[in-house]
Amino acid sequence: MAGESATAAPVVRVLVADSSRIHTQLMSDALKRDPGLSVVAWNGQISGLVATVMAERVDVLAVSCSMEGQSFRGLDLVRDLVAEKPAVRAVVLLDSQDRDVVIEAFRAGARGVFSRDGSVESFCKCIHRVHQGQIWANTRQVEFVLETLAASPTLRMAGGKGLKVLSKRENEVVRHLAQGLTNREIAERMDLSQHTIKNYLFRVFDKLGVSSRVELLFLALSQDAGAEGVNESDAGEE
Repeated sequence: MAGESATAAPVVRVLVADSSRIHTQLMSDALKRDPGLSVVAWNGQISGLVATVMAERVDVLAVSCSMEGQSFRGLDLVRDLVAEKPAVRAVVLLDSQDRDVVIEAFRAGARGVFSRDGSVESFCKCIHRVHQGQIWANTRQVEFVLETLAASPTLRMAGGKGLKVLSKRENEVVRHLAQGLTNREIAERMDLSQHTIKNYLFRVFDKLGVSSRVELLFLALSQDAGAEGVNESDAGEE
């Protein structure tokens, strides 16, 4: 079954923007081993990275958190990309399991974080899963996000009854979102318009006190809803 699915799946266009040209080349070469991935070339000019991603129809951007000697420069690029073209998904490359970096990566709009000590096989799997609309993080990284959400005053207030404050339709939208579906796919599944789905999400965000799909997903996971929406990587695990 896995072989048939991989064969039928579309080729994913991915661009790697690591902290140096050498690292970018090494990471790109690693991804080229996967026939399901097409690695897009990049000239190394950070100022034009977002434009390149859009012009080259990139599906997934794997970007280093630290670039140009700045610890969070890569996260700024992720924010810019999400603002310009939300359909492109980002994976942030990490040098450590630092809690603040993981949290900020997801706040910036990343759909996954990948530790550099992970295997090539895990890296390729990460790109595919993120492209499919799922979240990629290991157990420790998920715990960082859940602990941060639980500590948020807004979420504690809205989360007193958890997802029980949502209507039946709103819960259905959340379940589909946790499965990695896009707004269009959710609309088709529920036989509704995309505009209606957006309205449902706005109401869900307001009721639960979250501001993004990623926060909503992790909140749902913390209450045992839609656990299949997150893929746990083996990178950095004991």
